[in-house]
Amino acid sequence: MSTAFAQWMSQWSELDPRQFWLHGKQPGEPVSFDEQSGMWNVYGYQEVLEVLADTTTFSSDTARLVPIEGEFSRGNLLKMDPPEHNKLRKLVGHAFTSKMISGLEPAIVALTNELLDQTAGTGRMEVVEDLAYPLPVIVIADLLGLPNNDRALFKRWVGEVFERPEGFTRGEPTPESTQNAVDQMGELIAYLHEHATERRTKPRNDLLTKLVEAEVDGERLNDTEVANFGAVLLIAGHITTTMLLGNTVLCMDTFPETRAAVREDRSRIPGMIEESLRYLSSFAAISRCTNQAGQLGGKTIEADQLVLLWLGAANRDPRRFDRPNDFDITRDPNPHLAFGRGVHYCIGTQLARMEGRVAMNILLDRYPGFRTDPDDVPRFQPSPYMTGVTRLSLLTD
Repeated sequence: MSTAFAQWMSQWSELDPRQFWLHGKQPGEPVSFDEQSGMWNVYGYQEVLEVLADTTTFSSDTARLVPIEGEFSRGNLLKMDPPEHNKLRKLVGHAFTSKMISGLEPAIVALTNELLDQTAGTGRMEVVEDLAYPLPVIVIADLLGLPNNDRALFKRWVGEVFERPEGFTRGEPTPESTQNAVDQMGELIAYLHEHATERRTKPRNDLLTKLVEAEVDGERLNDTEVANFGAVLLIAGHITTTMLLGNTVLCMDTFPETRAAVREDRSRIPGMIEESLRYLSSFAAISRCTNQAGQLGGKTIEADQLVLLWLGAANRDPRRFDRPNDFDITRDPNPHLAFGRGVHYCIGTQLARMEGRVAMNILLDRYPGFRTDPDDVPRFQPSPYMTGVTRLSLLTD
């Protein structure tokens, strides 16, 4: 195991015991209630599937139990249930067709090479800053029609929400960091609101214009709903891929036999990406709340309860995955839940996978012998609900 990965394991041992699955440990039971937090935790693969399939009992609209989320829920695809969710999803679905995504590949190849050109001859690179962050954020910003030179703003807003370790105590956000996250989201929404308003008088050939002009049952979205919708696409559209790219590089460094195998046979790269998604699931946990009482894993969960679905743990469930703690790029089938399942299955899945495949191929072409820098300690997401590097330095000579 690489030094970088060992440091990660050590960090999570100290920060939050709920990341037990990273250490190859299994929960005592697939569904349990945590007295301290007052929330239910769902760890089992089958149990998570049941929750994701039952949108009547388990709602995505957690704002009614977490009021601080309320101002950002209008038009937020992640916080909506059918049938409203289905209507909005169709709108953005037109922008994520297989044909459209395939057409982006030449531009993504060129962009990846352009980003790596900036590290050429230096003997080192920082994976997140040099590649994993700018690649997906430029792609999604371009789709939305936002200026590429504003990506530093996006990084600040998202970084303040997710990546400030001093804003967490034992894995949980502090009241100060929670308020700061709300403030940063407010700035992002205001920024997108301004762009949405502009599109009403100056339409362009971009996704924001399509959202402004689209009708749902004869009604158009207002600017707040467009802005909230755009924020979800911007955040989810880049942070998932950023963590996917960083985690895959980390896994290649941790398991050199994997790097050797994909370097020899590039057709194995998609399998490596899928196993990275399972092994280090970017969003380790997502939330639901109960509209009514329901049975799950032999337990009764009453109405108006918050429920955490631990996708990271479910992706290591030995009842579903053989040798769940082994990193095996030949695993087939590999029905991981890293992109969710059901009505909320990630709409950008094909794009994320394509970006990952392109980036890994080019990285191996240019720096086949890369390795983590032992003198530059990697940094990791401080939240137990996310799994990924925020800084990973490589030696590329």
